[in-house]
Amino acid sequence: MHVTVAGKQVETGDALKTHVRDGLDAITRKYFDHALEANVTFHRSRAHFACDINLKAGRGLTMRAEGEGPDAHRAFEEAAEHLAKRLRRYRRRMNEHARSAAPERDQPLGRERVIEATAEEEDAPVPNGADHGAIIAEHPAAIDLLTVGEAVMRMDLAHVPVLMFRNKSTRALNVVYRRGDGHVGWIDPTAE
Repeated sequence: MHVTVAGKQVETGDALKTHVRDGLDAITRKYFDHALEANVTFHRSRAHFACDINLKAGRGLTMRAEGEGPDAHRAFEEAAEHLAKRLRRYRRRMNEHARSAAPERDQPLGRERVIEATAEEEDAPVPNGADHGAIIAEHPAAIDLLTVGEAVMRMDLAHVPVLMFRNKSTRALNVVYRRGDGHVGWIDPTAE
């Protein structure tokens, strides 16, 4: 990471520059390991020193922190603490977002098959063990973790007569389907 330390009407010595570089390296390694550059500016404000940190942490991500103190080192420490807090919050939000967007690890996959029925099979009942026709389409389908209400909503939005899902409360496989009378049926194998 490229660190620039400057002072506006304040002399920045080698000890302060080393302190700033070490502090920023520790913070960025802890919270955001691939920061690009940082600009640290010191200036006097009345009786205190002030420190402004502008950190370019990645493409499109710039963070700013400010701090004041009786000397330049303490001003930097306060600004670095604010920067660390912002990086920690940013990382937490990104982790929560990634966890909520990621599919569950144990989410089962099912196979959806479309079977072509011949004209004579459409009207006649099929005896046990008989050939049901040729499979004309097969692809994996995710079995989502849903509530019963969410499953009915997805079934209606997709305009399908049947939807298999994992129940959020029991984690068991359930089925909702549109009955012949227009009502919704629900098959729950765990219900007593």
